[in-house]
Formats: sequence, structure tokens, C-alpha cells
Amino acid sequence: METSANVSNGAKPAYEEKEAALSPQDLSEMLAAGTKEVHEKAENTQFVKDFLRGRIRKELFKLGAVALYYTYTAMEEEIERNKDHPHFAPLYFPAELHRHEALASDLQYFYGPDWQSQVSCSEATQRYVDRIHQVGQEDPVLLVAHAYTRYMGDLSGGQVLKKVAQRAMKLPPTGEGLEFYQFDAIHSAKAFKQLYRSRMNELELDVEVKKRLVDEAVKAFQFNMEVFEELEEIGKTIQEDVLDAGMPVHGAMGGDINKCPYYAAKMAASGGTAYACQLAMAVLRHPTGQVLFATWFAALAGLAAWYLM
Repeated sequence: METSANVSNGAKPAYEEKEAALSPQDLSEMLAAGTKEVHEKAENTQFVKDFLRGRIRKELFKLGAVALYYTYTAMEEEIERNKDHPHFAPLYFPAELHRHEALASDLQYFYGPDWQSQVSCSEATQRYVDRIHQVGQEDPVLLVAHAYTRYMGDLSGGQVLKKVAQRAMKLPPTGEGLEFYQFDAIHSAKAFKQLYRSRMNELELDVEVKKRLVDEAVKAFQFNMEVFEELEEIGKTIQEDVLDAGMPVHGAMGGDINKCPYYAAKMAASGGTAYACQLAMAVLRHPTGQVLFATWFAALAGLAAWYLM
């Protein structure tokens, strides 16, 4: 098997590796089953439901990007620390995946050149960051759960959301403010995700370690729900007009989950082109919600979309 270094150093990507048939004992399948319940809880938090309706304040859009910056900075520090660890080395794709520098560029665009003096890590985000540092230093195999949860979601629908945000926010066509979504070193997101999942399933892990990874992925959902709840509370204190695009949620669709743009995104993550189109159409029908749906939905996709990978 080619190493990730071969990809990062400019050699022809190993995206053409054929994926073996999955079994219930594969890590990706265990993660899918083990996080289904907590995923549903995350989807039904008030912040997420309001967000899907497009009812969110612009300041929260920026604060969401700040939370992502601190989260990815911590995760990528620990990935660098453990890049040679036998349980993580096959998943080391810094050129293809790392996001903290892209997020720094986005924050500079939105806040200005002195952005670092204007932002800080919130309490909920700090708890998430602390956990990432803890596992990176004490139990590096658990980084697999955090990396897979985040990066695979970023690649699942991120390009659609980038175009939506660019149009809605009238951002420059050269990509300023949206570098988080740009994966220049990945030419096929679907093929890369297949490669990543294949390498993850090939890690030599016993059943008990896999169960611990599932537990860690559940924790990642819970940390992100805490961030959602924190943003919801902050939103109550912001004196700013609420942007309301009328984005529907499950309860407003007569029980038809297939009409939910969130569900469509998850299905798009599994490779279904029809659902990818459904997601794009759901967003584009609600112009105001395009801006808001793009940023924190992309973050949420990083939590939810992977379990159907």
C-alpha cells in the first residue's frame, strides 16, 4: 500500500485503490452504528433546528468559524505529534486535509489583519480542545475518531456549501473567506474518502479498541452539541436582526425525512448523487439561509455525515 507521504509529496494519488467489501466488524461500520443515536440528538438540538431554518445571527456565523479554528488547531497539533504512531500513520494526509491555516485565512478575511486579538476560545470549545490534547498525549489511537469525524464531513458536501456561501455573501470568486472548504490537493473527494475509510478499516485494532473509538466519536458529538448550545445562548444576547430563510426541519415536513436538507447532506456523504442534488436544491431555494447554512452546517456535517460513509 502506498503511504500518505506519497500523496502529499506530489506522486500520483492512491485514490484508485479498490475498497474491500465492508463487514459489521469494520471500524467504519461500527462507528456508523455506534453513533446513530447521538447523531439524532445533535440534529434535534434547538440551535441546529434554528440553523436549518436559516434563523441565526450573522455574528454566530463568525463565532462558528472561530470555534472551528481552535478545534482544528488542536487536532492538527496532536496529529503532527503522532504522525508516526502505527495506529495513525496510515491516515496522515497533512497536505490534503489540514484545515487550521485555511481557517486562519478565513478569519483574517472576516475580522481583519488583527483577527487574533479579536477572537478567543469559548468555554465549550475549550473543553473540546482539551479532550483532543488529552487523547493525543495519552491515548493517540483515539485521534482516529476525531480525525475521521471531522475531515470526512468536510469533504461531504463542502464544495456545494462553498459555492452557496460565495454567492450568498457576494464573496470574491478567488475564494477569500471560504478557504476552509477548498481542498486543492484532493482531486476526487469521493475517491479520497474511499481511500481514507479503507486505510482506517485496515488498521490492526482489536474489537475492544474499536469500541473505544466508537465511544470517542460519541464524545465528539457531545462536545459539538455543547458548542451548539453555547452559540444558542450567545445568540440570545446579540442585538441583531434574525435572518430567517424558512429552512424546514423534520417536523415541518409531514414526517418526510427525505425532504430535510440535513438528511440530504448525510445521504450525499454516502456517495448518492441524487441526494447531493437534493441538498443543493434545498439550499438554493432559500437565498438568505445560504450564508448561514454554509458555515455551521459544514461543521455539523463533519459530525453527522461520516456515519453513513
